Amino acid sequence: MKVHFIGIGGIGVSALAQYFIHIGHEVSGSDLVSSEITEDLKKKGVKIFIGKHKRENIKKDISLVIYTGAVSEDNPELKETIKKQILTQSYAQALGELTRKYFTIAVSGSHGKSTVTAMIALILIEAGFDPTVIIGTKLREFNNTNFRFGKSKFLVIEADEHFASFLNYWPKIIVLTNIEREHLDYYKNLKNILNTYEKYVSHLKKDGILVLNKDCGNVLEISRKIKNKKFYSIKQEEAQKIKKIMKIPGRFNIANALAALTVARVLKISDKISIEALSGYHGAWRRFEIVNGYLNNKKFTIVSDYAHHPTKIRVTLKAARERFPKKKIWLVFQPHQYQRTYYLFDDFIKVLKNALRPTQGRPPVDNLIITDIFDVAGREEKKIKKTVSSKKLVKAINQKNTIYISNAGKVYQYLKKNLKGGEVVIIMGAGDIYKLVSYFNK
Repeated sequence: MKVHFIGIGGIGVSALAQYFIHIGHEVSGSDLVSSEITEDLKKKGVKIFIGKHKRENIKKDISLVIYTGAVSEDNPELKETIKKQILTQSYAQALGELTRKYFTIAVSGSHGKSTVTAMIALILIEAGFDPTVIIGTKLREFNNTNFRFGKSKFLVIEADEHFASFLNYWPKIIVLTNIEREHLDYYKNLKNILNTYEKYVSHLKKDGILVLNKDCGNVLEISRKIKNKKFYSIKQEEAQKIKKIMKIPGRFNIANALAALTVARVLKISDKISIEALSGYHGAWRRFEIVNGYLNNKKFTIVSDYAHHPTKIRVTLKAARERFPKKKIWLVFQPHQYQRTYYLFDDFIKVLKNALRPTQGRPPVDNLIITDIFDVAGREEKKIKKTVSSKKLVKAINQKNTIYISNAGKVYQYLKKNLKGGEVVIIMGAGDIYKLVSYFNK
């Protein structure tokens, strides 16, 4: 069977494409821009079309077309698919079908999904469960990809809440890390978010289990009707043991590990195996990923991180200061999506201002650079794009050590003049700002 993916460079869609390759189908795909992900798929035999979507990409012999949630109804390839009466599914619908076929463990929440998914996967692998894994980041344990094909009945997925995608999934175990105001371009308010999560957890059958963060009030609120529950908390006695063996920093990562440990216990995996797997976890791509940087023949530390929501920014910067208590820390932050920046503008200002203020000792961040907002194709409203900008963020923060620099190339030139050696540079955001890392390793 021939399967075509519209938006194949997406982190979730690309993982699903790899699944279809592994079960023997011929795969093609299109995306607006080339990336590390599309180049990797090419090496796996996928025919990739880069640039403006064209109806010519939809060949007559294609049996199934799967498209990312960012694709609009007037997309030429989608329109051609419908015209030719080819079976069409969204990414969430296609993944939803898999969740019915497998014993599915789905990890959901505003933050921590990728890390918890990775931790659960590694525990299951260590325990011999041989799971299939679809995750929203790349893992070195998966040969630096976002997918693992297993031969067992177990499937571990990162279940995204945007566009209510997770309502397509039917897991046996749901993990809820936390729930906050996020994706307000779609949900509008917290009430709608909570209602959607409540509907999602109702997908659990009588023998299904909800693993939930006891420290999050919103999670507790939507889980009241679920009888079969297992709680985890940063306050439980295992937290200190986890802290001692973890190689990645942050109180939030202790909570993530406890979530994974709780799932393992549900599956009757021994704590010894779980602790062994967790102690060997070095983190995922762009999740507090530490690499060496070099500039002007001097060495410094780069932390590449995906954080793009105010809460995740706050806890990540706190973890950075704990990890590097005496170092000078620069933060290069690329806001992700105009609509998120618009709806959470005041929250971003508060978090970034506080990051520059000393609490006990040094502030989390000594210098802040904010780049242009990453424009998410197909998800932005023109009127909002006109009302919010990174320049307005910098003006509202109103600190002398905060500046606006439009793009990664210009940031590099600025840092080239100002880094002395020995500093920590945090490169943060969910867009393409991660490419800045390569500038320092040429």
